[in-house]
Amino acid sequence: MALIGTFGAAVVLSAIEADLPQVDALAEVEFEEPLRIFTAHGALMAEFGVQRRRAVAFEEIPPLLINAFVSVEDSRYFEHSGIDMIGLARAAVSVAKSGEATQGGSTITMQVARNFFLSPDKTIKRKLTEILLAWRLEARLSKEEILSLYLNKIFFGHRSYGVAAAAEFYYQKTLDELTVAEMAMLAGLPKAPSANNPLSNPERALERRNFILERMRGFGYIDDTDFLLASTAPLSARRYVPTIELHADYLAEMARQEIVQRYGEEDAYRLGLRVYTTVDETLQLEADAALRKGLMAYNQRHGYHGPEATVEDIAAKDVDALDAILAARPRVPGLPVGVVISATGSSAEVYLGDGEVRTLGLAQVKWARRFKTENWRGEAPRRVTDAVAVGDVIRLREAKAGEWVLAQVPKVSGALVALAPEDGAIRALSGGYAFEWSKFNRAVDAKRQPGSTFKPFVFAAALGKGYTPASLVKDERFEMPSANGIWRPKNADGKFMGPIRIRVALSKSRNLAIVDLVNRMSVDYAREYIQNFGFALDSMPPDLSMALGSGSAAPIELARGFAAFANGGYRVLPYLIDRIEDAQGNLLFDERPPRACMDCWIETDEEEATVLPIGASDDPQAPRAIDPRIAFNMDSMLKDVIQSGTATRAKRLQRDDIAGKTGTTNESRDSWFAGYQPRLVSVVWVGRDDNKPLGRGEWGGTAALGIWMDFMEQALADIPVATIKQPEGMVPVRISLRSGEKTRSKSGSRIEFIRDEYQLMTLGPDPVKYAAPVASRPRKTVPKRTAPRMLDELF
Repeated sequence: MALIGTFGAAVVLSAIEADLPQVDALAEVEFEEPLRIFTAHGALMAEFGVQRRRAVAFEEIPPLLINAFVSVEDSRYFEHSGIDMIGLARAAVSVAKSGEATQGGSTITMQVARNFFLSPDKTIKRKLTEILLAWRLEARLSKEEILSLYLNKIFFGHRSYGVAAAAEFYYQKTLDELTVAEMAMLAGLPKAPSANNPLSNPERALERRNFILERMRGFGYIDDTDFLLASTAPLSARRYVPTIELHADYLAEMARQEIVQRYGEEDAYRLGLRVYTTVDETLQLEADAALRKGLMAYNQRHGYHGPEATVEDIAAKDVDALDAILAARPRVPGLPVGVVISATGSSAEVYLGDGEVRTLGLAQVKWARRFKTENWRGEAPRRVTDAVAVGDVIRLREAKAGEWVLAQVPKVSGALVALAPEDGAIRALSGGYAFEWSKFNRAVDAKRQPGSTFKPFVFAAALGKGYTPASLVKDERFEMPSANGIWRPKNADGKFMGPIRIRVALSKSRNLAIVDLVNRMSVDYAREYIQNFGFALDSMPPDLSMALGSGSAAPIELARGFAAFANGGYRVLPYLIDRIEDAQGNLLFDERPPRACMDCWIETDEEEATVLPIGASDDPQAPRAIDPRIAFNMDSMLKDVIQSGTATRAKRLQRDDIAGKTGTTNESRDSWFAGYQPRLVSVVWVGRDDNKPLGRGEWGGTAALGIWMDFMEQALADIPVATIKQPEGMVPVRISLRSGEKTRSKSGSRIEFIRDEYQLMTLGPDPVKYAAPVASRPRKTVPKRTAPRMLDELF
């Protein structure tokens, strides 16, 4: 029988031995750290990833921290060979009494074997496997190596693996900064990460900590004084919250999506990648502030939509219930949420959570005329209860220091994107009022009709065909058959200017003039040429309405297109991620985008040195979108939009190096302004997500332009005024303001720079001749020079 038993045990052990995993596999277990997104200057924008695994060398672990773990987990660790026979004997007695493996007896080595190789099942076979594997570990690795594996990989609760990750999560400290009390607290977690957790069960955690401190004193690791100080120390653990230095969630989400696409869903969140973006912190803060200010101003103009929600039977709810209701509402920067707990004609009490109450008087709700339609508001409140009622869930806004007024998250949406035209780097981007309120990124994903902001690309196509800024186009009545009957486009003012120069047609945004131009040069040619700016062919309708911006484009696509006017004609591609490093700081990816030759385009001070990023080249690696001479003409005409056209409000910035184009779609459903200075392109869109009209007066030159101005005023504050270089192959030609033809007369004329091959044909390949109005005998009551003066004003 003894022989049979011995043989059977040998067979079992042999089978287990054959199934043992290789110790070398321990080295293949990768540590995990969250994905971190930074600005160009290293400010943390976001952290993604549910698990934290932080590896540290054995030499970096304080000896006292090692002693804390050894004292409670395996006091004879440095004496045994992987198996503590006393502990096993104690566990065997427990099995004999209960019939089940209810106690441990596991050494630290056995825990490493179990946690990283075996299942958690408490069976005899699993225990034997654990013992054999522990022996194998002790034979292959030193005590220090095994202990290092244990401390670097054991689970500490709250998705933290490894003692370094746990120190960061619970105490926001490195290992050498931990106190004795904190070391003992961490040592108490592996046995029961939930039950002994200082965040979820502080009383139980305190008992466990003090028990470990007693063990440490008993083994001589700390003295009586250390024990007294540590055992009376209050609990200091608090949940780790990343210290976000710049809240730019739309951009952070864009970066996260790109990293997931590059590395996969699993690796993106566990490799500890450090992603450095092109974002400028100052510009991003200005972009968010300008967009929110503009959308809030629209809000004020169009009235109050009422509460976000209503809390029924509020009197029956205690503070905890109200706190829970408010905590469930989206967090919106600058607009704290509250619930009205009392209201009279003269005042209302608003509970903001955590015991905080604010009072609103009539002055704080006076603005809140009820929204009726986009063009109609109700009367101004005469009593506080005309604006709010008990149970209303509302927002407040700090108007002055200490003064809070009724507010609301705007119903209107918007977006702002700013690019460096030199290489397409995204410097700032706001995809909406607040990411927490709506995660839809309108700067990238909102495909809207661009309206008149699309016209510059059409005019650039005309210049590419041989027209010049002096060429005449017909601002006259136009109609043609369409699938829906007769198409009759109109100008915004409903008037006609007759034959006008392309320069005037662009600056005044004359719809009929550009329709005439495209009709003459063909829709197919225009669509083909405009692809040079990066627009997809299917985004442009194959008919004349394309000239009026009836296609679709996202703000970032318009920014890319306008970059070609800002940089001298190069096509750049917007990009956000500049470089990627691993957890140890090793470079994994370095973006080297094609660049425009800005020195070819902008005059620089002779003493000013050009500093390029590492790896960048002076060579204009970016492909050409348009002839630099066309870019020069377009830049000049787009400056006229601000100096004398539809965006004269922007003259407030007092800069002669800014240019741009307004845009408004039918019924003011979209308000646009796309503009630039040679160092920065920015595009603003304002509209409703449901595509409803914005209301009377909400044109591109009002709603969107105001936001653009607020942003660019700050963004360009430290950027010197740029002077554009005139490209070779252009000649100055004096042209008539009326006919567009070459003239010698200084009266009624101007100098226009024309490509030298077209200096003798300023009216283009399909000339429109100017016909002076037929003179008629003037009435006695009308001065003879009235008609000519009116014509002068038109041009």
